Amino acid sequence: MQCHTLAYSEELTILSARANRFEQQNEFAQALEEWRKSLPMLPTQSTQAVWVRDHIRKLELSSQSAPPQPKNNWAKKLGPLAPLAIFLAKAKWLLAIFKFKFLFSLGAFFALYWAMWGWKFGVGFGVLILIHEMGHYVDIRRRGLPADMPVFLPGFGAYVRWQALGVSLETRADVSLAGPLAGLLASLACLLLWWQTGNPLWAALARAGAWLNLMNLIPVWILDGGQATNALDRNGRWVLLGSAIFLSFIFQEGVFLLIAGGFVWRLFSKDLPAVASPRTAAYFVGVMALLGIVLRTVPGHGFSR
Repeated sequence: MQCHTLAYSEELTILSARANRFEQQNEFAQALEEWRKSLPMLPTQSTQAVWVRDHIRKLELSSQSAPPQPKNNWAKKLGPLAPLAIFLAKAKWLLAIFKFKFLFSLGAFFALYWAMWGWKFGVGFGVLILIHEMGHYVDIRRRGLPADMPVFLPGFGAYVRWQALGVSLETRADVSLAGPLAGLLASLACLLLWWQTGNPLWAALARAGAWLNLMNLIPVWILDGGQATNALDRNGRWVLLGSAIFLSFIFQEGVFLLIAGGFVWRLFSKDLPAVASPRTAAYFVGVMALLGIVLRTVPGHGFSR
């Protein structure tokens, strides 16, 4: 019975997170649907199944006694703008963007880099880091898992806090690599703008973004590469070590040797997973190689204020 439950642990975690979120928004019908989906994954007589069935009955009573939602009569007065007004009224998730911690830390983050490198590069660099962190955030939320908006630490970096309890190592690796993937897309956008305009600002941002995201792939605990490496067995780590050394010769960039050095250490660490993820190794190599192409395309362009 316990093995049956563990086999669905990740799906149950996602379903319960969705259901709890719907309950917080008083959307009982959607919450009931999520809880009912979880029942077939639980042993019939288990404590979890009994709790879920009791909770479903309570939600059914709550939904029956809940007062009807007021209609959006006010929106009719807005004419053609009514659909947009209704959408904004219902999109409660937009309010998360305006949380004080997120805004205050982001403002301090931009202010520091503005003071260091001028407003153009400073703001652009801050946006690149924001896009990286939003890559993590969006990937977590699309899986139905709870997450806070990014918090920025001026001069050090940023982080997204989320609940990974019951989530597989492969999923955690995907979330970790989603940040460098978003950073790669942002760097490619800067690269395209440089090709179109010839403005050295975009070349500098493309290179800085690629370098920053490659640094994040160094497989040490606090960085994204460290979390992703937890899903790799020794063979996968050998593949990443060889790939990093190969890319260092191809692109002539020292950051790849830092990544390779990290994998030398991780070959001998005692944190090998019970089930390895070859897909994570391929994902890791692909992001690393594409970031190297960006570095190779814009070698050392400078930018002045």
